[in-house]
Amino acid sequence: MQNVSQTSQPALVEYLLRLGDNALILGQRHAEWCGHAPALEEEMGLLNVGLDLFGQARHWLGYAAELISAEGGQGEVDADHLAFRRDAQDFRNLLIVEQPNDDFAVTLGRQFLFDAWHYHLLTGLVEAKDPRVAEIAAKSLKEATYHLRRSAEWVRRLGDGTEESHARMQRAIELLWRFTGELTEFDAVDEAMREVGIAPDPEALTASWRATVEQVLDEATLARPPFDAWMYRGGKQGHHTEHLGFLLAEMQALPRAYPDATVW
Repeated sequence: MQNVSQTSQPALVEYLLRLGDNALILGQRHAEWCGHAPALEEEMGLLNVGLDLFGQARHWLGYAAELISAEGGQGEVDADHLAFRRDAQDFRNLLIVEQPNDDFAVTLGRQFLFDAWHYHLLTGLVEAKDPRVAEIAAKSLKEATYHLRRSAEWVRRLGDGTEESHARMQRAIELLWRFTGELTEFDAVDEAMREVGIAPDPEALTASWRATVEQVLDEATLARPPFDAWMYRGGKQGHHTEHLGFLLAEMQALPRAYPDATVW
């Protein structure tokens, strides 16, 4: 692998799993809207965003699988193996993406809070010294730009809409806010990736995310909870809410029941 030392490869694998798991789990949440969205047009929009996220997950997890296979010890693995054969404690996604859909406002609020972070993260990853990371980030950024534009517009429409839509969007932000701490919390893996020129500067990423969130919530006439509020944490280290287990049980049912099945 280019530009990353052997000692940094375990951290890179962990970082790639985080990126891939975020996209995979959030994509699965979008897939759950199939047949249940408030309008056909919005169902197509939600599912298209989900498909984008699944594509991103395949790229990130595929790269992680290549590095894991090259290290040996775990045999040959691929993106499908990482998606469908790991247990909940092995996933490294943020807690916010595994939260249930609840209602349409919660789904769009969750998407916006994630998109506002994801867009700025990918903007930084485009400059990564690892060519593969930069390539995947560049492709994903085009999709994330649309995702942020779409989710931000929905937050504005619901927040600055009727009394009912405003109340639902405000409830969604307050419900989800306790899971946003991980977006701007950085650990040894993030620091290792920053040191080798892959991950962006954490302070700059935090500032950009906060500025985007403040601007959109203000335009939506929504009250922003404090940034220093108490937060749930642990998703990046494999400590998840009960919701992930139920999600994986459904998502992984067929691959685990028929492990040798192939697509004709």
